[in-house]
Amino acid sequence: MYQLFIGNKNYSSWSLRPWLLATQLDIPFEEELVPFDEGGSWEKFRKFSPTGLVPCLVDGDITVWDSLAIAEYLYESFPQVWPQDRQARAWARSAAAEMHSGFSALRNQCSMNCGVTVALREVDAALQKNLDRVEELWLQGLTRFGGPYLAGASFTAVDAFFAPVAIRLRGYQLSLGEEAMAYCERLLALPGMQSWVADALRETWRESVHDAELEMFGTIVEDRRA
Repeated sequence: MYQLFIGNKNYSSWSLRPWLLATQLDIPFEEELVPFDEGGSWEKFRKFSPTGLVPCLVDGDITVWDSLAIAEYLYESFPQVWPQDRQARAWARSAAAEMHSGFSALRNQCSMNCGVTVALREVDAALQKNLDRVEELWLQGLTRFGGPYLAGASFTAVDAFFAPVAIRLRGYQLSLGEEAMAYCERLLALPGMQSWVADALRETWRESVHDAELEMFGTIVEDRRA
């Protein structure tokens, strides 16, 4: 059985993506949660991940150490990871890759934290540009392929890659248009997302660097963590 190494559920957006993908598609795996250490976890994570980062999938003597690579590796055995339709699959891969490599303002100004609500001091031009592009992508996928998911009727990897965005939209009280926010709510209502967030709220680990990022751009108005 696959072993999926992840970081703290409260903080690790990268870990959420393959975890949610496998969970929603009923792909069996063993969860190996390794908490972040104060000041860095590189040496500890290097015991299972060549980059010292999470997520990392281990399948016997095969190690896959990147979220997008994990999705592609799972696709080889589970074709439902990506849409069956060739055009939808090409679009979904492109959108997931764009999320994987871009949206730096959204990542930097709205760091992943499942258990807090934050009032941002401002939505600057860079963050607004990222939000506009998220909405553009979401509406493009929903319109072109008919929804309710980004590439059609079924949840696929592209939805998993945007799942942390849904958590950020809620946590930082950000708003898109009606149709995009309806999709956001569908992501948040997924059983896998509900389970991930519930586990995150029960975590007692704290990592000062992650928490300090919240204070750089806003003020915590609610903290629901244990």
